[in-house]
Amino acid sequence: MRFERRSFGRRIDLPKPIKVGEEYEVEINEVGSKGDGIARIKNFVVFVNGTKKGDKARIRITEVRNRFAIGEKISGSSEEARVEETATEE
Repeated sequence: MRFERRSFGRRIDLPKPIKVGEEYEVEINEVGSKGDGIARIKNFVVFVNGTKKGDKARIRITEVRNRFAIGEKISGSSEEARVEETATEE
């Protein structure tokens, strides 16, 4: 009798749709339990510290794990852009 080897509960390392160092324009759609903004890139969850729901930001991916990634905001939300425009006009 031959037994199959199974990986109960373990996920196979599939290729991730994003890579460390890539930059994206994202919209924060949710907020995580620790207060980080959550965006989705190609259906892959990305946590972005310092953002809130509704923010639009340019982010850089700093870490990619099996089920999610972590990104850092490199330019602000649309609200911040409006404030900067007003300040330069004065």
